[in-house]
Amino acid sequence: MTICFIADLHLSADRPDITNCFLHFMSTEATQCDTLYVLGDLFEMWIGDDDDNPFHRQIKRAFKALTDSGVPCFFIHGNRDFLIGKQFSRETGVKLLPEHTVIDLFGTPTLILHGDTLCTLDESYQRYRKKVHNPFIQWLFLRLPLAWRQAVGRKMRSGSSSNNQMKSYDIMDVTPQAVIDLMSEHKVSHMIHGHTHRPAVHDLTIDGQHATRTVLGDWYDQGSVLLCTPAGCQLQSRSFRVAEQNQ
Repeated sequence: MTICFIADLHLSADRPDITNCFLHFMSTEATQCDTLYVLGDLFEMWIGDDDDNPFHRQIKRAFKALTDSGVPCFFIHGNRDFLIGKQFSRETGVKLLPEHTVIDLFGTPTLILHGDTLCTLDESYQRYRKKVHNPFIQWLFLRLPLAWRQAVGRKMRSGSSSNNQMKSYDIMDVTPQAVIDLMSEHKVSHMIHGHTHRPAVHDLTIDGQHATRTVLGDWYDQGSVLLCTPAGCQLQSRSFRVAEQNQ
């Protein structure tokens, strides 16, 4: 039995290498998984489920084929695709989960999340996050014409890249105390998240007990997958070159 986790693919029509790797993964390896969890930032930008362009349809078909084959797929919103909604879920069979969700990972209660809520030192981002997650602001934004939303999305993406270049790595990484507090709140000894693009397995102590935080990798230069079985979890990479050869 194998549970797969991926995050931070940042899929876009501008990066066919990432897309090819993802589609190869979905049509081969993911079909052998018992469950697939996508922990946010599947897309580089998502400005509403009604943006039904050919690229988005291609990605949705891949998820639909996977869920139709009998593999359950779950999604937690990231900071780039928090507007993925019920229409996407209906069209793909992917089930949307709350931003902090506890699952039973082979007998170990495990907290899964995107990870941006852990970066509490990045105060400007947390203020921005609070605004864009306001249900009323989202309701207003989704009622703007699609072309306007696309323009706003491009501007926000460009601004985000510029702002991140000016921030230190420490500010953009998780706050250790935020990790401990959230794991204590949910009474778990294992956490899995993405967002920081720093794949690693961290050991820590919470309330005198050993705990583990697993960080998923991004898909900028290679695919990144966390495979979990009853014997344990392994962070693995997937070559873009192999995916291209199988297209």
